[in-house]
Amino acid sequence: MFFVMQNKTYNLYPEVNEFQKFYLKTGNFHEIYYEVCGNPNGSPVVFLHGGPGSGCSPTQRRFFDPAYYRIILIDQRGCGRSAPQGEIVDNTTDDLVNDIDAIRAALNIDKWLVFGGSWGSTLALAYALAHTDRVTGLILRGIFLSRPTELSWFLGQVQAFFPEPWESLCTYLPANERHNPIEAYEKLIFSDDIKLSIPAAIQWNNFESSIMTLLPRQADPSSETNGAVELARARVQIHYIQNNCFVGERDLLAEVRDKLAHIPTDIVQGRYDMVCPPITAWKLSQAMPHASFQMVEDAGHSAMETGITSALVAATEKFKSLNINSLNI
Repeated sequence: MFFVMQNKTYNLYPEVNEFQKFYLKTGNFHEIYYEVCGNPNGSPVVFLHGGPGSGCSPTQRRFFDPAYYRIILIDQRGCGRSAPQGEIVDNTTDDLVNDIDAIRAALNIDKWLVFGGSWGSTLALAYALAHTDRVTGLILRGIFLSRPTELSWFLGQVQAFFPEPWESLCTYLPANERHNPIEAYEKLIFSDDIKLSIPAAIQWNNFESSIMTLLPRQADPSSETNGAVELARARVQIHYIQNNCFVGERDLLAEVRDKLAHIPTDIVQGRYDMVCPPITAWKLSQAMPHASFQMVEDAGHSAMETGITSALVAATEKFKSLNINSLNI
């Protein structure tokens, strides 16, 4: 096990505004949005967003050197610009893994670097386990393995550190339903009445947003709330949580120990991550002793906290040196 200490601070790359948009039509009614930017002949990297349900954003292109990497971002089923928005039918972890590899094949990519944070770290590992021969490396942040203990933390135990957000989440509900918030929110968020579903979705999403960083973040007064996006995000997330993210019965730690020992891996974790507590990252680092592991001492969960951002960009820079001789760029 290696603890990597950064010698310098890395910043995000400048905005990448030129990109191609694509849709993958699956065998059913889902259409999966994905985009490609950066160097068309560069080293391919795929970004897997968190949530479940969040979708990708332009900022996430900026973890990668666009002169070096061919950057692929995917909005998972039901998320972001994928359609139908918020759809949970035929939406499981195995479906997402299949979509990822279908996009790889559609882009005529043999192997790629896989980058995933939070729920995206679960998905990255699930993909790597299913398609090990297609993965050149893993960059994982804010580790989540979808174990029942982790879900129990997020669904109640976290109130030991964030009593105010938990109180806000619960007091939105009738008093007789506060003992089981996720069941109560599920009923509201999946209601056909958008006057019930959208406000409940916003309340649900605000809870997670309020515990993302070590220090409170100032709200952006110019940002607008998109009710449809908020609803889709909440529906997909609750669908996955209620099904233990479709990996709850698997021992991912044992699986990665057996199958991924040869895959170069960087693990980045915030010491004070209240969404995905660091014990999971620690156990993953023990299961993957060949991986580099950085515990960022002044950070929570968000990839946008300075220390986390710097560690992630440093990891993408490191992988450039691993692949530099195999590219024509």
